[in-house]
Amino acid sequence: MTATPWADAAPLRLGGRPRRLVPFVVGYEPIPEGVSVAGGSFFRFLLEPVTAAAVVFDEGWVLVDGGFDPARIRDRDRRVASFDYENYTPLVPAGDPLVEQVADAGLDWSDLAAAAITHVHFDHTGAARLLAPDQPLLLQEREWEHVHTVDDARAGFLFVDDVVRDGLSVVTLDGDTELAPGLQAIDTSGHTPGHQSFVIELGERTVVLAGDAADLRRNVTDCVRCGSTVGEGGDERADAAIRRLHDLDARDGVEVWPAHDPNWGPWREVIADRA
Repeated sequence: MTATPWADAAPLRLGGRPRRLVPFVVGYEPIPEGVSVAGGSFFRFLLEPVTAAAVVFDEGWVLVDGGFDPARIRDRDRRVASFDYENYTPLVPAGDPLVEQVADAGLDWSDLAAAAITHVHFDHTGAARLLAPDQPLLLQEREWEHVHTVDDARAGFLFVDDVVRDGLSVVTLDGDTELAPGLQAIDTSGHTPGHQSFVIELGERTVVLAGDAADLRRNVTDCVRCGSTVGEGGDERADAAIRRLHDLDARDGVEVWPAHDPNWGPWREVIADRA
């Protein structure tokens, strides 16, 4: 399976600019603090939300990240084969939380222009199962290379078949890329070789979806990188990524959303609304 470079891909089926950002909570996972924050405890565990978001334009919308494929978790044999890690258990509420929350937001899957993922860890790639051939999956070229060169996908927290399958269109980006007016992908590599974050301009307010470059709000405010990095130079790239996010957050009208913080307001509101 080959991917199409962004420069050769068709423009996304979007019109106008982003008008709203819809946060989703699609699962949970117990994570040691030290995985989320460099220097944190590996004895203290946090029950972290698995999140996604819809960027809704005047015409069409883009999904950012996508949680797990619930079927992989609910089937015992597949779950054990996929997630048999010491002290790790993925949790997904009843039903299909992503599909249900998309419907509750009044969005139609046929209007989805693309799914953009921060990186290819398995708690971000589950929505790829829902994409039609004309709804591309957007990721960085270095992340696509990582998928194909990782020594042990299971140990690397990847489900290769989430993102490499017949009928899925993959479009690769090369660093900072304007995806549409008001929506930009930015390089925040380090957690993985091609990790990216997304900048969404919503009138007088700009939101940056940090992904796992900042699991917790504490990463951003204290300018402390994530505790899990991949590859040679991963720590240094993650340091640069969190400095970039910290500096963006300091700008007037800009807020950086951490991907997995159980205390971050937008995720807490989703959970409270669905309780």
